[in-house]
Amino acid sequence: MQVILYSMWIFQNLYCPKAVRMWILVGVLSLSVQGYAQNGKSSTQLKKDKQKIENEIANTKKLLKKTESNQKAAVQQAALLRQQIHNREKIITNLNSQIIQMEDEQEQNQHEISQLEKRLAYMKADYAQVVYNAYRNRRLMDKVTFILAADDFSQMFRRLRYYTIFSRNVREQSVKIAKTTKELAKKNEEIVILKNDKLNTLSTKEQEIKNLEVDRRKKTQNAEKLKKESQKLNAELKQKQQQRKNIDAAIQRAVKEEIARANAERKKNANTSSGKSSASTASHTASSSPKASATISLTPEEKTLNTSFINNKGRLPWPVSKGAKVSDFGNYPHPDVPSVQVENHGIDIMVEAGTPARAVFEGVVTGVMNIMGTTVVMIRHGEYLTVYQNLSSSSVKKGDKVSTKQTIGTVAKSSSSNTYELHFEIWKNDRYVNPNEWLARK
Repeated sequence: MQVILYSMWIFQNLYCPKAVRMWILVGVLSLSVQGYAQNGKSSTQLKKDKQKIENEIANTKKLLKKTESNQKAAVQQAALLRQQIHNREKIITNLNSQIIQMEDEQEQNQHEISQLEKRLAYMKADYAQVVYNAYRNRRLMDKVTFILAADDFSQMFRRLRYYTIFSRNVREQSVKIAKTTKELAKKNEEIVILKNDKLNTLSTKEQEIKNLEVDRRKKTQNAEKLKKESQKLNAELKQKQQQRKNIDAAIQRAVKEEIARANAERKKNANTSSGKSSASTASHTASSSPKASATISLTPEEKTLNTSFINNKGRLPWPVSKGAKVSDFGNYPHPDVPSVQVENHGIDIMVEAGTPARAVFEGVVTGVMNIMGTTVVMIRHGEYLTVYQNLSSSSVKKGDKVSTKQTIGTVAKSSSSNTYELHFEIWKNDRYVNPNEWLARK
């Protein structure tokens, strides 16, 4: 019936500007399909983000379970709970975004369906006029009579061709409108189902947030307990901070030695290639070592690697496949013991026992050291160095070339908390930088 109505409307308006409506409508429908594709991509990305956050929540929950019976890990447990609450809030935000997006899409679909219904109403009104005109002049609707009444064969052929093209276009455009109307209606049904599903999911996640408040109260109770033992905890944290400073100083010396060694080697190679005597080279090497430049002199290959490392800023993989950050970069009062000032040149990531540490980018191992009972691996990526501290073992040695995500050792247990934690740092020459700006967002 819609095809008939539409045919009559086109025939009535063939020589009228109203006929342009059809092509406008087709353009609008094409744009609509493109719009849906773009929205689909956004929805897919939101779902991927949600899945990543849920994986983080599951991992943190597992780590929390392991710290429940660990009396020495009260501080780590509090940090995990903070991370868990943060992840829950991110989930809620993600779900809200999805729901808003679906509501917008549903509103757009309803608007376009309304426009199509208006078009059909116009067709019916025009059809009524065509029926009236046909009653007054029946020859107008008689296709055979119209063709045979041509003045000559050429006019008859043109009229026949007109009807053929006209009929084909009518069928095609009518099918498109019917199909699009059906698709939009189906899309709306899907959106309603998805919206209800997401609302149910949101309700579930909000309930989980409420459940997490129980953990938050538990953390508060632990904080009260820590407060009672503040003197002991204060002493332990200060001791840990002093140990960290000693290790940092050792790492800084190792970094400066690496810079001096690299620059001395470059100068030696340059002097040798320019034909200078070995005695002169040794003299220059000796004089350059004590007061070595704070900047590494790079070979062309190292410059390429350095540029590649910089271009991946914000996209570097984490030094462990799974874990929760329990201590952040910077200088700040300890979240649970404000009297202790934290000075952290990197980040600390809590993991499960047996978790392998991995290189965040390709490079060359410049050092595998044992500093105060902890294994430290240093990898150079041009003028940048990544430092992996608190390993129980190392699977690489000095001079090895490593690839991105290659295993370099196993994370060790922290003596102060009996939890497994990796300390990770990034240096540019002899200055540390914030790893959060370089690692990919979780």
